[in-house]
Amino acid sequence: MAQNTNNNEVRAVAKYVRVAPRKARLVVDQIRNKPVDKALELLQFNNRAAAVPVAKVLRSAIANAENNHGLRGADLVVAATYVDEGPTLKRFRPRAKGSASRINKRTSHITVVVAPRKEA
Repeated sequence: MAQNTNNNEVRAVAKYVRVAPRKARLVVDQIRNKPVDKALELLQFNNRAAAVPVAKVLRSAIANAENNHGLRGADLVVAATYVDEGPTLKRFRPRAKGSASRINKRTSHITVVVAPRKEA
């Protein structure tokens, strides 16, 4: 989903990603305010599982900027990234003495906003 927000900012959103938001936030915090080539490099060598869907959303945002808004991919910077909590899948695990405990399988909505680099 691409949407032109203020001053040529372009965003991409991935919804219902099966990664806990708390874990995904650790990844998106590392790429905020970085050039997109540096951000993709950081995500490529990040050992966390959330790096894969975040990289996918970042590549989608870059493609949206190039194809829908005519911006150059090399001149983009990650303006904002955030992870919102999606619906939680509730599952049950058998426990001792016939009881059960709940397992929460959390989902995330990952948003990446890219914008042209500001020249100083």
